[in-house]
Formats: sequence, structure tokens, C-alpha cells
Amino acid sequence: MLKLLSASQIRSADAHTIQHESIGSLDLMERASNAFVQKFVAFALDRQTNISIYCGTGNNGGDGLAIARILFKNGYKNVSVKILHFSFKTTSDFDENLRRLAKTNISAEIFNEESEFPEEHSPILIDAILGSGLNKPLEGGYARWITHLNNLSKKVIAVDVPTGFFCDAPLDKNAIVFHADHVISFQRPKLNFLLPESAQFIKEFHVVDIGLDEHFIQAQDSNKVWVEENDIKAILKPRASFSHKGTFGHALIIAGQTETMGAALLSSEACLHAGAGLTTAFIPEPGLSALNARSPEVMAILGDLQKIEWNKFDALGIGPGFGVQVSSLEVLRKCLTHYRGPAVYDADALNMLAANKELFNLLPENSIVCPHVKEFDRLFGAHKNWQQRIETMERESTERGLIIILKNRYSIITAPSGVIYFNPTGNPAMASGGSGDVLTGILTALLAQGYSALQTTIAGVYIHGKAADELVQERKMFTVPARYLIKQLPITMGKLINSFA
Repeated sequence: MLKLLSASQIRSADAHTIQHESIGSLDLMERASNAFVQKFVAFALDRQTNISIYCGTGNNGGDGLAIARILFKNGYKNVSVKILHFSFKTTSDFDENLRRLAKTNISAEIFNEESEFPEEHSPILIDAILGSGLNKPLEGGYARWITHLNNLSKKVIAVDVPTGFFCDAPLDKNAIVFHADHVISFQRPKLNFLLPESAQFIKEFHVVDIGLDEHFIQAQDSNKVWVEENDIKAILKPRASFSHKGTFGHALIIAGQTETMGAALLSSEACLHAGAGLTTAFIPEPGLSALNARSPEVMAILGDLQKIEWNKFDALGIGPGFGVQVSSLEVLRKCLTHYRGPAVYDADALNMLAANKELFNLLPENSIVCPHVKEFDRLFGAHKNWQQRIETMERESTERGLIIILKNRYSIITAPSGVIYFNPTGNPAMASGGSGDVLTGILTALLAQGYSALQTTIAGVYIHGKAADELVQERKMFTVPARYLIKQLPITMGKLINSFA
């Protein structure tokens, strides 16, 4: 797993790399600029395209000047540079790259805060004005220029961080930020790239390796990590020769009402496809025909709470489409008082826990709760922003011993240890009803197979998103309905296990 660092920690990694690799800061800037250009080529294949690079006078501007020179060297002849010289201060690396640029055929125009805006004919703008060190909102000349540039509606690629964008501090939706179609970030994604507030400022981000000292980075004091595929391969176990259905556990899915049977079908079928040895669904009697038609492998208990033999199940998943009526609340109460195995609480189970705090306080340690943002705020109270939610997740996980999944484009997982995991898989094609029900089934299946609650959560969330990614990439699906996601699960899991074996 890769540690995620603050902007100041990344600057420390820059300094450490310079000191211990005996590489000059100018050479590290050149390395970063080359990495940027290698990625940038994918967004501007036509080397005749006009490109305007807007530079500040600090190191981000120095990157921009180096990028201009490297693009020119790589056949991009229609590159122009515009320097926003709003301060008497410049960095030495900026000054040197300006001297190097002067040896090419690229001219650099210089503007002050009061300058008239130039005509802009380039369809692509590169933002190298201000970097990751910003700690206050844009004002004055910077605010004026960025507002103007945003109104041009050009394709924008930002160097490391868009100008005006905070890497770590909470984002203000009204902030003046240079809106970027793409951000090419150095070495690590910035924390705020992973939170929904960034969406109005950034369409996509990409991370390029600029050769910072990874041993130093991984040794930094950070409780935030980025999950990698190798982490999942290390968790998943191949099936041994003499395995049988009893080897992989018996899962109980409590879900669905007569009018919401789809949720029960999806979660129980996902549990089946994610590898539970046996799956039983607790459903209303009218749903039996639908369950038998869709998943004949899944057994059923038809609405009679007395028929549940709690000690025969290795894992429990409760909540999808289950409702919040008195009968549902009674089932949840029985789960919390009679079942002692690992469990997943989702959807209506969370809504009932939010409304009945005495039950919430009965959740055993290492229970998995997986709310979306509205369920999260019902459970833990209203929040002003996602940074506050992360703080709440960390506190509640450590105090209650819970594992919390806050579902998101980059789903966030907090563990009792205080570590915060960011999941990289998944895509907007998953944004359809039933996707969360599938996740509940996957998690319950992994618990039934004997994975720890933390292993289950990290692997389950990753697999859920990875299956959707494969459907989008391999089958070019625009949307991924939950039933397609379920069928992909054993294929995705097989690839992950077999590629490691």
C-alpha cells in the first residue's frame, strides 16, 4: 500500500531525494517535467496543435518553462509561454529554466497583475501558475486572471495541482480555481483529488512517478494509504485441491421485502458469485419463486424469525431493501443479541441503527458498516464537508472498533487501528441502483470464507470496483447494471488469484 502524503510531506520528499541521491533540484525538476510530457502526449497527439503554457514565477512555473522546452524538442512547434509576473520573487530553478527557454524559438510574454488579457487562440492550456504550496484563497491579480481563463472554456492540463486548489485543507465550492480537464500529479495523488468536492474543479487526475525516494515516503507519518492491486492478490487465497462447500462457509443474507425483492436477489446472488460455500437468504414468502428462478443455488428462510439457527452461519449481511418497519427492527434486534459471528450492516440496517442508538451501541467490534453519504450523516450527524466525514470515520472506527466504508468514487475505509484506506477501483458507470447491494453480498461472502473483517473490506471494495472497471474497459459498457457486475465477479477474482499464483 502506498502512503498518501500532505503537500508539505511531498516537498520534504523532494528535499530528501535531492540530498540523498546527489541530484540537483533543477535536475529533479527536469525529471518531473519529462514525466509530465510523457503523459501529456496522450492528450495532444497532434504535434501541430497550438499550446499555451501559463507560468508563475515559482517552481511550478519553472516546471512549465521546462515543459515548454521539452515539448518543443519533441516536435510541438506551436508552443507559447505566458508568464504571470505578479511578484518580484522568483526561484533560482525558474530563472535557470527561463534562460534555457531563451535558447529555443519559444518566446515568453510577461504580464503583470494589471495587464490586459491577451487573445488566446490555443485550444490547449497548460496550468503551471501556482503549485501545491498554496495556503490561502486566490485574490487580486491571480483571481482576476484565473476567472478570465476559466471563461475561455479551453482544454486545461494542470501541472501537479490546479492553480487555486488546496491539496489538504477543506475545499470551498465557491473558491476560484483554474478548472482542469486533466491534472498530471507528481508521485502521489493529493488527498483532495479523492474527495467529491474536487469534481467541480478537476475532471480527471493522473499520477506520474518522478523518482522520489519511496523508502522515505513510506516511512513518513501518515495514516492514509492508497490500496494497490498487489495488496489484494496478497489477501486472496487460491482454492485447495480437497476444498468443498463447507470449506468456504455458510452466509446468511437478510434482505428484501415483497416490493423490494430485487435487493435481496442481488445481494444473495453476489454472495454466491463471490465464493460463499453456501448462501441462505432470509426473505418474505412471496419472493421465493423469484429467488428460485434467478438463483436456485441459494437457500431460503421465508420470513419466520424463529427458523433462523444463528449458530449455523459463518457470516451475516443485513439491510438491503429490508425496510425500517417494526418487524424489520425486531429482526435487527435479534441479530445483535443472538448472532456472534462477523457481519455486514448496510442500507436499511444502517437507517434503523441511526434511529435507534441503543442498538447502534450493540454493534460488536469488527462489524462492517457500509453507508453512502446520506446514510453516513444519518448515522453520525450532519457534516459540512468530506474532510469532516473522514475525521468522524477515524474517530468512530477507533472508539467503537468498527470498520467503516464510506462509499464514494474512491471509497474510503477506516479501521480500528486508525489507518484510512482509499480504494482506487470503480467508475461512474456503476452509478445505478443495486450496486451497493452487490457490495454487501461480496463482503458477506468473503467473511464466510474466513477472511478477517479488514481483509474482507479492503478486498471486497477493490473487487467490486475492479469488476466494473473490467466491464467498462473490455466490453465498453456505458453503464454497468448490478446484474452484469455480479456475473463478472468470479472472473475478476479468478484473474486476481491466478495472476499471483
